[in-house]
Amino acid sequence: MTDIDPNTFGTMSPSEFADTVKKASDKEINDVMGGDHRTSILDAIFERFPALFNPEKAKGADARVNWRITGGPGGTDDTYAVVVKDGTCTVEKAPTVEPKTSIMLGPAEFAKLITGSGNPTMMVMMGKIKARGDLSAAMAFQNWFDTPKA
Repeated sequence: MTDIDPNTFGTMSPSEFADTVKKASDKEINDVMGGDHRTSILDAIFERFPALFNPEKAKGADARVNWRITGGPGGTDDTYAVVVKDGTCTVEKAPTVEPKTSIMLGPAEFAKLITGSGNPTMMVMMGKIKARGDLSAAMAFQNWFDTPKA
């Protein structure tokens, strides 16, 4: 068991975050990301997407990927859109535009997926990740970002 301080979970560097996720249990991640600090953690994670975006790897990409993270307080969900178009990456909180691709997953699966410490194919096969829409965009998405891996 690792000691996760929810006060710093959302402010860790991407490499510290990846290392923490790798060492933490699913329960620990779900507890932290299902509590009072959830919004600040998710906001911090999604705010980093544009900085980690590599336009060279996403040449010609035009994708709107909605991320619906379940497991919030009282069974709530949070949705963010990551929009890649014309060599840029932007993020929208609580998007209203229909996405090209939609991904729904729990907090632990989300943390593992974005840090490379989980196997996305296995998570989909086990029903832990649900995706709809343009699945090729979902599969290519992770390659468009220079994220530290655990």
